[in-house]
Amino acid sequence: MLLIDKYAYLNKLASVHPLEKMIFSLGLLLITLIMRDERLSLITFFVMSAFIILGAKIPLAYYGKLLLLPGFFLLTSLVSILLSFTSSTNTLPAHIWSFTWRNWTVFIGNASMLVAQQLFFIVLGSISCLYFLILTTSVQGICYVLRQWRLPSLLVELVELTYRFIFMFLESMQNIHLAQQARLGYHSPMQWLRSVSMLIVALFVEMFQRSRELNNAMQSRGGDAVYWQEMGSYSKKNWLGMAAILLVLIVYGGYFT
Repeated sequence: MLLIDKYAYLNKLASVHPLEKMIFSLGLLLITLIMRDERLSLITFFVMSAFIILGAKIPLAYYGKLLLLPGFFLLTSLVSILLSFTSSTNTLPAHIWSFTWRNWTVFIGNASMLVAQQLFFIVLGSISCLYFLILTTSVQGICYVLRQWRLPSLLVELVELTYRFIFMFLESMQNIHLAQQARLGYHSPMQWLRSVSMLIVALFVEMFQRSRELNNAMQSRGGDAVYWQEMGSYSKKNWLGMAAILLVLIVYGGYFT
């Protein structure tokens, strides 16, 4: 079991109804994306982080590692926004840094800096909303809510099967890799390349066979997957708390923007 999946089942907010957690996280996510305010996004980040660390009791170190995962993609996006290129003969707009080499000038404009700053805080707030959902709600709970929202059953089943295949894929990869290591399959660069290629081929073949077997099993049962779902109970206290937080953020965002 992946650690992130373990926390989704064993956190302190696991007993809360999944609908409440989805509305709370998606509501804050929509507010962050619609308002596009840096201060509001930062407040959202701290609010969701507080619920993750203090409410769900997710370790701070693990949550910090998760925040680093999208850091590379965010960094590359910010760099592409910050850096601008122009001919050295052109007049530079308002900027905070520039460097000229031969006939080209690289600079960071004031407008680009503002856009990158806004993007950074919006992404930070949005990521915290999504992490709150996946760290406190199991995929079965999420799919249960999707069914309640009358989403196409095919889409929901694809989500569940894809999630299931992640664990099957990792388990098969670990077993094959362990067997290759036991046969000294990675003791040289050429042998490492050969073992990796064989690992990829073996994984593709096994996943294809398992998906075909799963499809045959579902067809023999009528084509629909049946999942056991434990029903939770709603809490008026949670609904009032969520409504208060969402209302405060909406009023704050509308007042300052």
